[in-house]
Amino acid sequence: MTLARRFVGLVVILVLMLVMFGAGWTVARMGIGSAIAPSSLTDLERQFTAQMNDAALVGQFTIAGREDRTGRPDRYDISSVQKVGDERWQFNARMRYAGIDVTLPITVPMRWVGDTPVIALTDLTIPTLGTFTARVFFYGDRYAGTWQHGNVGGHMFGRIERGSAQKN
Repeated sequence: MTLARRFVGLVVILVLMLVMFGAGWTVARMGIGSAIAPSSLTDLERQFTAQMNDAALVGQFTIAGREDRTGRPDRYDISSVQKVGDERWQFNARMRYAGIDVTLPITVPMRWVGDTPVIALTDLTIPTLGTFTARVFFYGDRYAGTWQHGNVGGHMFGRIERGSAQKN
């Protein structure tokens, strides 16, 4: 009986270690709690952060193959943006999609092409929304890009409105 008890105790410890490892990996992958100090950002990165904090991306999206239809309204309310790693940025955003209204921290890869930030994500799973691939760039007070969700994709474009993020 003592051997069985020790075996069960060892299994419980191993399961707990796996759960802790998984939680740590998830936190690290999402960039939670790992913001880069604002003082270490470049001027362009600071300007982008200031522009996107308490902002909304307001525009339209289209669906490929349905070009004869007008774009559908699209809105992303961004409470804050922060750099969390080398070419990794966290957007704390409220999204409404297919009847779902959710606010999440979403960590995405973002690169700079000259003075233009470009989000380049491939097969990113967003909890409750699904898996997406997108390329979106920001310039001045506008954004534009392409998106893919399973077999459906299209274009997205609009303007960046500062100080207009809707709160829950």
